[in-house]
Amino acid sequence: MLHAAQPTPRPPLTPAQAGAIDQLVKSEMTRQRIPGLEVGLYSRGQVLLAKGYGLADVELDVHVTARTLMQSGSVGKQFVSTAVMMLVEEKKLSLDDSITRYFPDAPATWKPIQIKNLLSHTSGLSEYVSGDRIGANGPFYLRLDFTEDELIKKIYALPIEWAPGEKWGYRNTNYVILGMLIHKVTGERYDQFLHDRIFAPLGMASTRLINDRDIIKNRSSGYQIDDNGELKNQEWVSPTFNSTADGALYFNVVDLAKWDKTLYTTRLLTQASLDRIWTVYPLLDGKPNPANYGFGWEITQFHGHKRMEHEGAWQGFSCDISRYPDDSLTVAVLANLDAGHSEPALIAHVVAGLVEPDLMPAKLAPIPDNDPRMVAAVRALLDQLVAGADIRSQVTPDFAANITPEMIKQLQNILAPVWPGGTLTLVKRQPSPGSASPIESTFRISRGPNSLLIRCSRNQEGKIDPLGISPDRPWE
Repeated sequence: MLHAAQPTPRPPLTPAQAGAIDQLVKSEMTRQRIPGLEVGLYSRGQVLLAKGYGLADVELDVHVTARTLMQSGSVGKQFVSTAVMMLVEEKKLSLDDSITRYFPDAPATWKPIQIKNLLSHTSGLSEYVSGDRIGANGPFYLRLDFTEDELIKKIYALPIEWAPGEKWGYRNTNYVILGMLIHKVTGERYDQFLHDRIFAPLGMASTRLINDRDIIKNRSSGYQIDDNGELKNQEWVSPTFNSTADGALYFNVVDLAKWDKTLYTTRLLTQASLDRIWTVYPLLDGKPNPANYGFGWEITQFHGHKRMEHEGAWQGFSCDISRYPDDSLTVAVLANLDAGHSEPALIAHVVAGLVEPDLMPAKLAPIPDNDPRMVAAVRALLDQLVAGADIRSQVTPDFAANITPEMIKQLQNILAPVWPGGTLTLVKRQPSPGSASPIESTFRISRGPNSLLIRCSRNQEGKIDPLGISPDRPWE
């Protein structure tokens, strides 16, 4: 009987590949104004590249190395989903359990929510890290400390936005609860469980929970670019919000090499459990959720190549891990700049393309536009935004429901360098899978030396949704 050949590690980087990666990283760091960055490039247990660039501490002129600790943001969710699946294998819980089994004081409306809904972001619970909720008068003010019991009671008070499994929506709330669930089931705080069962056994000696008071070697500072374009230190948050399971870890590309190597094995989980984590979770209608999300991972195809990925951002840090298992290739990029001004995923994708040409993203170059109504709708929306007019009549009800004065002010600040008076150029148009708006357009807005990208769709009634504004970039 013939058996398919197992993928093998890739050969070492050629000098040309290593040089091209260096050139790309330095160019993108300059364009994005990233102070410091790490790149990890792995192939089935082999480290092809683990390298630091730029500064870990701008004030002290300390350079980044492959061992510099940066924050995980939501990339930390994949460790939590692994921990939950370990408990499932040990029959200490079931994916089909109602979360009220472990949180008996939860509202009755929580009873239909199952553990798998939390893992897949299909619970319908509201986002706690949003708008006024994390401001000075909000229930989750980021500068206040809360006990775990106090925090879960505040979460109980959040509204449910849809029936479990009916829709998909990324909500950090889900993984905060999963961290508490691990604590209830094991008697250990979730971070201690991760240390004992994942980090220590794998030799991930530097990966740990964030702690501002501890003396931690190789810790990087995190940075933000303010509304005036100046580089600032990250804003302080309380220990509570630097210890929740939605993404509050330190790690580096040396430790992530060990993590990636393990994911090709059954050392932590059976293959069946790994497959469950990396399977797109279906909604109640049987269709895959529109984000192609599994349990702590997004699972997509890029140019016919499987890609498993997650981004993270928190406190002046951003990062991305992109795995191409059929290509025996993983790229991790960690940056010490806020996600509003840095795009580690873009760097990760282009690095992958420099190693495997089929993975190279397409250039975002001008293309002909055969939909003048879309351009007119976007222009009208931008005019209204910068004028401070009420835009809710121009957008879908779902979009309108999330509009706040703070959001409008933020969008005005972002758009000020390019609008009014800017040029709107179409650079990409494609179907928008899983959306009521079938076509998604990406425009480059430019005025003088300044430019941005704006991504949006228009539904059958001509309403705009979503509206994504990001820094300009050369690639998709």
